[in-house]
Amino acid sequence: MLTFLGFLMIFIFMILIMNKKMTPLTALVLVPVLIAVVAGFGPDLGKMMKDGVKEIALTGVMLIFAILYFSLMIDTGLFEPLVNAILKAVGDNPVKTTIGTALLTTLVSLDGDGSSTYIIVVAALLPLYKKQGMNPLVLTCIIMLAGGIMNILPWGGPTARVMSSLKLGHTEIFVPMIPVMLIGLVWVFFVAYILGVREKKRISKHGKYTKYSGQDIAGENDPALRRPKLIIVNLILTIILLCVMILDIIPLGIAFMIAFCIASLINYPKLKDQQKIISKHAGNALSVAGMIFGAGIFTGILNGTGIMSSMGNSIISIVPKTWGGYLNIITAIFSVPLTFFLTNDAYYFGILPVITATGSQLNIPPDILGRASLVGQASHLLSPLVPSTYLLVSLAGVEFSDHLKFTLKWAIGSSIVMLLGALVLGII
Repeated sequence: MLTFLGFLMIFIFMILIMNKKMTPLTALVLVPVLIAVVAGFGPDLGKMMKDGVKEIALTGVMLIFAILYFSLMIDTGLFEPLVNAILKAVGDNPVKTTIGTALLTTLVSLDGDGSSTYIIVVAALLPLYKKQGMNPLVLTCIIMLAGGIMNILPWGGPTARVMSSLKLGHTEIFVPMIPVMLIGLVWVFFVAYILGVREKKRISKHGKYTKYSGQDIAGENDPALRRPKLIIVNLILTIILLCVMILDIIPLGIAFMIAFCIASLINYPKLKDQQKIISKHAGNALSVAGMIFGAGIFTGILNGTGIMSSMGNSIISIVPKTWGGYLNIITAIFSVPLTFFLTNDAYYFGILPVITATGSQLNIPPDILGRASLVGQASHLLSPLVPSTYLLVSLAGVEFSDHLKFTLKWAIGSSIVMLLGALVLGII
């Protein structure tokens, strides 16, 4: 029954947002609450939702002030030289732009933090997409594909969870996955090329894309907010902020909060200008924060009711015992839907140990199953349970449902390519 309720909850959520009957925030909150009440969990709902929101609170704070900080930097013109340099290098060529998007995302993703990658890459490249009249869905698609591959880095999250859950080191789990990641990145650059060619043909045939949102991170240009004389100062402040983030000196949310306040004072000493900046970007920041906290309620109810673990166990139990010898391939294939419908914590700490226990009886080493479980990460970032996904679509000013429909086939392609690569190379 719990498994049925879980899939019903996610199915209703997906139908509502794909058909644009509800905003993601409304669906994230109301759908799980309704299902939980119907299932008899009403008296415990308060604690479940509170736990879910508490777990995600610092992330929400970080994203609010990260958006405000980088939006302010865009207003000052910090990224203008970078955009102009890239535009000069690629010309008016969407193909070069999409390939550059994949390259920049790959490099920035080395820090292992998806949220900061989204903010930095979208802030730098969305103005370029606007100048060339390119569809922002192409931008979000390529960023998510590259981010999904780079998420396998040991400091990215899922690999660390695998190593912790199975008590193995990076030499057993991560190092053998490097060739598979490289194969995945080749696929990402191929997709970037295809999407670039499509955009080039579309622009030449139908003209430039113009339906940009005024609530994206680039916003509307306001020459009065430009601070060309402070570019060096802003660049130094941003570099210091990135160093603090990489070295993990203080919590990232606090770092962005302090940096935003300093940047406001330096660039806009007048109170009315500071208020103008906040009011200009408050809508975008609030929109993201609302969806992040909504996702906290969604996952809090899934975890608190036991629905999430029940879903995972039920999916595993449908595999016939006669297929046991192919458990490594089954694990890799099932990692795609499991990491989409479950959180990383639920999958790697709740489901993976069950899989490896079964594998030990079939003489399949845990390191092989651990590596197989990472194949699905190429599609994981599209999941509605991943808070940073809502950040990406909000920054680019696109609908979550549009992004999901546009990117899903390419993300599944990433998982298939990585699975085939891992099998051919004997990694799993």
